[in-house]
Amino acid sequence: MPDTSFIESAAAYCKKLTTRSKSNFYYAFLFLPRERREALEAVYAYCRLVDDVVDEDASVPKKLEGIAHWRRELDAVYGDAAPSNPVSERLRAAVQRFAIRREDMEAIIDGCAMDIDKTRYESWDELRLYCYRVASAVGLMCVEIFGYTPSQAEAVRRYAVDLGIALQLTNILRDVAEDAQRGRIYLPADELRAFGVSGEELVSGKRSPAFVRMMQFQAARARSHYLRARAAISIYERSKLVIAEIMGDIYYALLEEIEAREFDVFGGKTTVRRRDKMRIALGNFARAQWHQLIARA
Repeated sequence: MPDTSFIESAAAYCKKLTTRSKSNFYYAFLFLPRERREALEAVYAYCRLVDDVVDEDASVPKKLEGIAHWRRELDAVYGDAAPSNPVSERLRAAVQRFAIRREDMEAIIDGCAMDIDKTRYESWDELRLYCYRVASAVGLMCVEIFGYTPSQAEAVRRYAVDLGIALQLTNILRDVAEDAQRGRIYLPADELRAFGVSGEELVSGKRSPAFVRMMQFQAARARSHYLRARAAISIYERSKLVIAEIMGDIYYALLEEIEAREFDVFGGKTTVRRRDKMRIALGNFARAQWHQLIARA
């Protein structure tokens, strides 16, 4: 059993990683009770650190060793071995309190590992698998922390999967230029060919009519996943998953901003204003409280 000072230090470390980030994820933390917030902070810190392994400027063998390290850390999280990272200690506390599946944590590692040697995706099926691993798996962990009606478990999992795919695809559309400059193109190659858009155009920042049509197609796909997520569960169930709803609405607003700019993703990173993020967060929280009140009446 780690001593109290280590546990407190681990909690502080997870919180620091979370609040330091400018991620949209931060705005979802504001309305959680302490126990759930700390568990979510641990999950977020874990995802950040695994992702950092493949994003750092290092050799492929070193990145592979970093991936292997986190697989070993999961042995500690779900077993009796002593973890070597403070985040792992907080994850252990989280999985003891909430039903967070190891397979979902492993999916995060598998998804990040894809970024080590895979820079192109031939089809939507390939890209969907990547989106599932790096985003839907996060959602599947988070809904266990947020809580839901047990009889709705299957529907809530469908919700988490579709919402995760929608969020990740929105990220991909926003970051087309940045990713291309880094040598990564996440848009399906067969669809780029079908629309007549080359990888070289993405790298050079050519916003052609063909590029706009292709982006419209991808945006429609993202929107369909947002709508499928919303249709999967009732308004009451969504009120219990208000944190996920906040995330979904912030990213949906980002998708709309990308569309409003007519997919000019080469002229600077598209963002949602901070005040709009806070408005979305407060609005969702108020609606959730209202629906919970009605349900209890």
